[in-house]
Amino acid sequence: MYPYLLRNLAVERPDHVWGIDITYVRLAAGWMYLVAVLDWYSRYVVSWELDQTLELGFVLACVERALERATPEIVNSDQGSHFTSEQYLAPLVERGIRISMDGKGRALDNIFTERLWRSVKYEEIYPKGYETPREARGGLREYLRFYNTERPHQSLGYRTPEEVYLAANRPSAHRLSAPGWVRT
Repeated sequence: MYPYLLRNLAVERPDHVWGIDITYVRLAAGWMYLVAVLDWYSRYVVSWELDQTLELGFVLACVERALERATPEIVNSDQGSHFTSEQYLAPLVERGIRISMDGKGRALDNIFTERLWRSVKYEEIYPKGYETPREARGGLREYLRFYNTERPHQSLGYRTPEEVYLAANRPSAHRLSAPGWVRT
């Protein structure tokens, strides 16, 4: 297990802290599982994957795709078996990424990712009531595109996650200042 590194840490830029988590997606007859990597500064969904099983492969695919985009300083997760497995941890350790894990029973340690799940479920999954995996994939693909590129966030000064994430990651761009926060 790894310690929780985010207590009293000011997240000041994109790719400083990423959160990763898994949630369920209810279908008419069954379940699917959604994993996402979220940049905590901008609330930008860096990568996501959906699968019909909870096997490790979909988590590894999501992380691999996220790491192709950028290398964060810290990745935070819960202490679930996916996130404590050697296959998950090895690529992070190889890149020198610091690993942070929530305390047992402390869902608020990963509050921004939990907030993403609330938005996804109440704005997309529950109202749509997906019948099939194909519907779920299409609906979530469209929703997460909308979430990143069109849905303004009050905490970002009514800018989109993509505006904040990309503006701060372009060397020649004017830096948009997202409100700073300290996790206590």
